[in-house]
Amino acid sequence: MIKLSADLRQFSTNIGYEFKDPGLLITALTHSSMSSATRSDNERLEFLGDRVLGLVMAQALLDVDNKASEGQLAPRFNALVRKETCADVARSIGLGDMLKLGRSEMISGGRRKEALLGDAMEAVIAAVYRDGGFAAAQRLILQLWNTRITSVKADARDPKTALQEWAQARKGAPPKYIELSRFGPDHAPLFEIEVQLHSGQAAQAKAGSKRQAEQAAAQLMLERLGA
Repeated sequence: MIKLSADLRQFSTNIGYEFKDPGLLITALTHSSMSSATRSDNERLEFLGDRVLGLVMAQALLDVDNKASEGQLAPRFNALVRKETCADVARSIGLGDMLKLGRSEMISGGRRKEALLGDAMEAVIAAVYRDGGFAAAQRLILQLWNTRITSVKADARDPKTALQEWAQARKGAPPKYIELSRFGPDHAPLFEIEVQLHSGQAAQAKAGSKRQAEQAAAQLMLERLGA
């Protein structure tokens, strides 16, 4: 019988779920850089967790607002299940400290990477689902997402999506995102991204990942456009 280490037992307690099969939690926290012939990684669980999260969120949004149209619900749903939100929830429970990473990922700051945190959060959801069923996974998600569900904005499109729709509505070409520079140490890089519109307008932003920098540049452009 696999036993959890003291820190993983505490993590399990913190999220309010005790695993009957501790191996599921260990797998959920194991990145592919740490996998081997005898150790599975969390990619398959992440695939499943993404679907479980989606179902729970769709149902939760319907319960919270029984008058909202599909057009109003869709952007709220996307905001709640996107990788940035999953990573934010992961940070709130200290999931990054629990990740099992290979040396290269540890050196490059994997415990803080948005994608790794988001994927691991979805994998933990799947581990709970596999171990305790849908009701257990639903309780975990509603507990962790909590007020995010009721406070999500009616127009919750991410900035890149909103900027692309703005351009399309004006029959312009999609915005272009160009990496201007990357600097800083490998474990904590900083990206500078410029977004360019067909009109020639441009905006730049810096962030710890290309995805975040692109979103920040798009947000800045939207503010300049008054959109």
